[in-house]
Amino acid sequence: MSSLKFEDLGADLDFKQIWELQEDLVQRRRAQTIEDTILLLEHSPVYTIGRTRDKTSLEVHQNLPHPVVEINRGGQGTFHGPGQLVGYAILDLARREKDLHLHLRNLEEAIIISLNALGINAKRRDGLTGVWVESRKIASLGVGVRSWVTLHGFALNVQAISLPPFQMITPCGIDGVAMTSVETEINRPVSMEEMKRVMTEALGEIFS
Repeated sequence: MSSLKFEDLGADLDFKQIWELQEDLVQRRRAQTIEDTILLLEHSPVYTIGRTRDKTSLEVHQNLPHPVVEINRGGQGTFHGPGQLVGYAILDLARREKDLHLHLRNLEEAIIISLNALGINAKRRDGLTGVWVESRKIASLGVGVRSWVTLHGFALNVQAISLPPFQMITPCGIDGVAMTSVETEINRPVSMEEMKRVMTEALGEIFS
């Protein structure tokens, strides 16, 4: 099994700059000049959507309050911003298992383990990528791959301030979906530092 490195990049980070960083890290991982790496961060507010002809998930409101970026991942529209923990996994699946679906399930499992540790009964839903608390979606996932090196990853709504921008779109293209956060579910403040500690432990358990 490959070794695993975590990098905490902080908050208020421009989406396009981090996207460029991911592409650079993918090339470096393919060249085997770095080890498997997971980036943890918060973005400045942005809506993103995968490369699809169907843009209806972002067309609920014509005038969105934040920029829209089309990116090379699967999936419909979502929001990234303050109060949301984003994890980007730059992993060489050729040295693990060449299975992108398993990679998604592993990311989901790490999130579920983390939320269970905080007393949240999180789970998957059949046929839907992501992590849920009953019918409420708490984490979204979307990944890409280059010669079996992954990029992109997950977005976990930690603090309640991350939720209002979702009301302007159809999150992940799922009509009627209700988004939730860790703070909302356990009814107490949760610092990003606390969530990063719990997530790092769970991701290490799954991927190390």
